[in-house]
Amino acid sequence: MIYKQVKRIDRAISALGIGCWNFGGDWDDTDDRKSIGIVHAAIDAGINFFDVAPVYGWYHAEQVLGKALEGRRDRVVIASKCGLLWDEKHVTRNDLSKKSILTEIDASLTRLNTEYIDIYQLHWPDHATPLEETAEALLALKRAGKIRHVGLSNYSAADVEAMEAMVPVDCQQGLYNMLERNTTSYHGIPLEYKTEDEMMATVRRYGQAFLPYSPYMQGLLTGRFTREHRFSETDIRNANPKFFGDQYRRYYQCYEQLDAFARQMGRPMNEICVNWLRQKEEVTCIIGGVSSLKQLEGNLRSMDWDITPEEMAEINRIIEPLRYA
Repeated sequence: MIYKQVKRIDRAISALGIGCWNFGGDWDDTDDRKSIGIVHAAIDAGINFFDVAPVYGWYHAEQVLGKALEGRRDRVVIASKCGLLWDEKHVTRNDLSKKSILTEIDASLTRLNTEYIDIYQLHWPDHATPLEETAEALLALKRAGKIRHVGLSNYSAADVEAMEAMVPVDCQQGLYNMLERNTTSYHGIPLEYKTEDEMMATVRRYGQAFLPYSPYMQGLLTGRFTREHRFSETDIRNANPKFFGDQYRRYYQCYEQLDAFARQMGRPMNEICVNWLRQKEEVTCIIGGVSSLKQLEGNLRSMDWDITPEEMAEINRIIEPLRYA
């Protein structure tokens, strides 16, 4: 395993992490026993970073991860989140008030079966709550020993700068993969940042960790989709408009070009996706969902080789038309 050390985080982090959204049961082909087995295999392979959130599976992903980490807690970095609440119909809303954060943290600690969370991230901006109030809550959690580092997910560069003036922002998380480099939305939600053009500059300036999420564009870049792909009715990816109509056709056409070049390279697409990200100077840990041990093994193999400069140039040529898609 390759490990990366950044100025703001007090321990080395594996270049490959596990995103736990699918542990919540919202994706096709998941179950708790399989998810726990993936966590154990990942730790045995040297992966020490697990990213989760209460909203993943409506609390269930945190519960599964907490169970999986029994007896293994001191070997890993847990990154969870706060700020997304929901009603009985699973309609979400943003809430980063001090009262809400202080309630959320204790519930997450219980579900994760831990006394502290290594990196506590604000999941999405809440413009109804002053940043000062949110920062006050985070500082209180640090003083209480309930969190060790603060992270921001999906925040604009301006808000990162403003928060940094009140509480150290040690980590940023943003949507980033070969097909979504400076994209404007995620699951139909407008993004307030451009990852490559804006977020990475702030990461470099402060020595923060950078965690790109959705490295395979929710599975499109793994080669498991078809041109006319359809998800089951219960799969949460049905809520992503990029998987329908002209948007999907455009992304899929680029994927087909990448896949053809991958065959020339003699490498599978999932390994190329991880390599492309890992070789970015700003990238600390790649947050990728894993649905099988076979997929995990493929991701791990991507740590054993590098894309050559010539291959990187051709990949970048193929994806350039989608730079701002």
